[in-house]
This record gives sequence, structure tokens and C-alpha cells, in this order.
Amino acid sequence: PHLTDKSIQYIDSKAKNRKPFFLYFALPAPHTPILPTTEFLGLSNTNFYGDFVLQVDDVVGKIVSTLEKHGIRNSTMVLFASDNGCSPRADFEELKKVGHNPSYIFRGSKADIYEGGHRVPFIVSWPDKIKKGQLSDEIICTTDILATIAEITGYKLQDNAGEDSYSFLPVMTGKNLKSPLREATVHHSVQGRFAIRQGQWKLILCPGSGGWSFPRTKEELENLPKFQLYNLSNDPSELNNVVEKFPDKVAHLKKLLTKYISEGRSTPGKPQKNEGMNNWTEIDILF
Repeated sequence: PHLTDKSIQYIDSKAKNRKPFFLYFALPAPHTPILPTTEFLGLSNTNFYGDFVLQVDDVVGKIVSTLEKHGIRNSTMVLFASDNGCSPRADFEELKKVGHNPSYIFRGSKADIYEGGHRVPFIVSWPDKIKKGQLSDEIICTTDILATIAEITGYKLQDNAGEDSYSFLPVMTGKNLKSPLREATVHHSVQGRFAIRQGQWKLILCPGSGGWSFPRTKEELENLPKFQLYNLSNDPSELNNVVEKFPDKVAHLKKLLTKYISEGRSTPGKPQKNEGMNNWTEIDILF
């Protein structure tokens, strides 16, 4: 409540002078500890985690209502996103009993290299600039928020800033892109295991989840292929590892990830050479 009040006070103060402002509101909820306040207990008909999510909804509603109160809702961009997939502390088994799976059809959860650890809600509303009700299949990453805000505000990022950040402003405004916004997207798990996704293909540079889900123990990982390759267009749940069927795709993605590491960036711009990579020639040695 204290953070919410502070944010509302900030909007109140900035709205008075009618000048643009930026508010980054990093909610601690619904992160652990899962502690919904009394007024939300039992409202979700799921469990404490569901109640806590409703509390988050309420906070976001208060922020939006404050913008409406000052008559600046339509001219303000509101961006809502999560930093990672749902934590197992939400009690997936308990939620399953009431017909809810926080990871939906995706494998894994927070901390994992699988999609359940990385696919997150992303909602943006800017009535004066963005047509409502739009959906996009374009792949974006939370690292892209930096370049997007920079473009909106007219701020030029230096070559050594936002090395993996692409502006998705053209996606929001409905421009037709001749090619994908991002060449590829790099993921990593809580254990520091890496994956790279390009289009429908995702190459995981480890044999397991790289996090908290199965397989993760030494016994569970034994005899598994060293890498994992999934076609997310027909296997979004990452159940069919096709690493042995597409060696050319594996080689291409390994080469691309090696390039990103050695140049210190994935966006166009002046390479930030990683001198520590000079003696590494094979990406699979790293992972």
C-alpha cells in the first residue's frame, strides 16, 4: 500500500504541470512471500496466490484511475509486464485442482530455460497512439523496453548502452515490418544455462531445465542429449527434442549465439568486443 500511495502521489504531482513524466513501478507482488491482504482473501476461488494476483489487479486499477482523474489517460502509455514465469511457490498442484495452470501449455516455471519460465504477460495501452484490441506475434523481450522508451522520448542511446535492446514502437503503432523486429532472442535460466530463439526455432545449450523443474538432478540428466532443439510453432510445450534431426539449424544458432557473445551485443551498432572470448572457439565448450 505504501508503494501504491507513493506512486499515486507522484502522478498527482506531475499531472499538475502537464509535462511528460515517467514512472517505473516495480510491484513486489505477486512475488513471494505470498501475502494477500485480508480484503482479498478467498476472492479468487483458487488459493492465496490467486488472491494475491487479484490484489495486483487492484493496484494497477488504482494507477489507471489516477490517470483518468487527471484527464491524461489517453495521452499516457501504460505498459504492464512480468519479469518471468510463475514461481512453483504458487502451488501448481493446488491450483490444478481448481482448473488453473499458471504456465498454461508451456513447460516449466520461473527459473527454467523452458517457455514456462520466459513467456510473460505483456499489455500496453496508449489510446492516443495505439489502436486498441491489437494482437501481435512479433517476438519482443523486456530488454526492449529501454530502446522503446528512448525512441518515444527522442533520447539517443550510446553504442555501449542497450546492446540487446530493440525498439518495438513500430509494432505498437501497427507498422508493417519487412523482417522480424529482433534477429534472435537470448534466454538464460537461474543456473546460467543459455538458449537462443530465432523465429520458430529454440536451441537450449543444456540437457535439462537449467532451473527448478524436471529434469535437473544429475540422475535425471544422465543419458540425455547435450543440447535441446524445439520447433515452437508445432511444439510450443517443448516435448519433442529434434536436436539430432536438424544439425544445420543447431550449427547456425550456435554460431549466432557465439557472435553475440564475442561482439557483446545483438543489436546493430559498434561491436563491444569481449576480449575474454578470444580463446573460445566452440560454444558447446562454454555450456
